[in-house]
Amino acid sequence: MIKHIVMWRVAGTSPAEKADNAERVRTAFEGLRGRIPGLVHLEVGLDRSRIDYACDVVLYTEFATSDALAAYQEHPEHRRVRAELEGVRLSRHQVDYAVGA
Repeated sequence: MIKHIVMWRVAGTSPAEKADNAERVRTAFEGLRGRIPGLVHLEVGLDRSRIDYACDVVLYTEFATSDALAAYQEHPEHRRVRAELEGVRLSRHQVDYAVGA
């Protein structure tokens, strides 16, 4: 099993605009459930801490294999979501790791 974790900071000139953009990210990625072969778990969380160094959104996913994660990166639905959110996400941090490795 491969775990894929991504965190973003989102754009916004006010707390309300940032919250709306974080919700857009959450909704877009949650819409991928059941659409990507090999994606066995997906959850999206929004930051509640509001500390200045925190990211705004986290995506936690699990894939059956490394090949499934690679296929996800190029899957048309994933590419659509990335394009839909262009300009909403300011920075991105990612970790991929194998369980038990």
